[in-house]
Amino acid sequence: MLPYLISEVFVSLDVIALVLFGALLHATWNAIIKAGTDKSLDAALVSAGGAAAALPLLPLLPLPASAAWPFIGASAILQFAYFQLVAAAYRAGDIGLVYPLMRGVAPLIIVSTSSFILKETLSGGALIGTMTICAGILTLAFEARKGGRRAILLALANAIVIATYTYVDGIGARISGNSISYTLWMSLLPPVLLFAWAVSQRGVNAVAAHIRYNWWRGLIGGGGSIASYGVALWAMTKAPVAMVAALRETSILLALVISVAFLKERSSIWRYIAGAIIAAGVLVLRLG
Repeated sequence: MLPYLISEVFVSLDVIALVLFGALLHATWNAIIKAGTDKSLDAALVSAGGAAAALPLLPLLPLPASAAWPFIGASAILQFAYFQLVAAAYRAGDIGLVYPLMRGVAPLIIVSTSSFILKETLSGGALIGTMTICAGILTLAFEARKGGRRAILLALANAIVIATYTYVDGIGARISGNSISYTLWMSLLPPVLLFAWAVSQRGVNAVAAHIRYNWWRGLIGGGGSIASYGVALWAMTKAPVAMVAALRETSILLALVISVAFLKERSSIWRYIAGAIIAAGVLVLRLG
């Protein structure tokens, strides 16, 4: 049972600003994986980079409450599945299709189920803003130039995983007593699982060679990953999970801006339409 319920909330500007900053960090590490030559190992490196960034901070923070540890364990398994599906989806389809579906469908799942699972009730304005952001994100799928049935199925499967670990971590962070400590401890196990799997599939030499030449991807992407998720979990202690989940998924627009500016991918009119819809959703969320 949650220690408290959020039924009516005014989203403060600092919560919105920090979640949007976290979205930028999230977009950055996803772009790093997308640009890599081996997406599975790059995903494992990002996860390991997050753990490396967490380790020095652990002695400075209190342990999460005992009730939170089962959530940390469950989250590690879900994060392993998430990173595996991210890599598979990026191999199967274009970022313009895969990422909007992954990140846009997940908050829709949460919005439609949070009143039942968490007993959270969004205000009318918050609900409209959340749904508007989701609509803007899904609009970006129309600009996809590559990807078929397999890419769509992988993206939708990962949306379910994202929604599930959002619930697990949203509850876990609330009962942990310290959302930052929860985030850092949660980050330690997924890279162990990912690299164990990679070694079993590729062998030690192949994995070691990739680490030798791409370790910097893990440090940069991992630091951004853990900071991004830590901000989101902190925000979930201040506002409804569904609202934070939708606001966080504005990262897709930022990721596609990065893809044009740095990865030199072509844009389309749908990107600008989606940007306007997402901006409107954030405004409604703030005013609602």
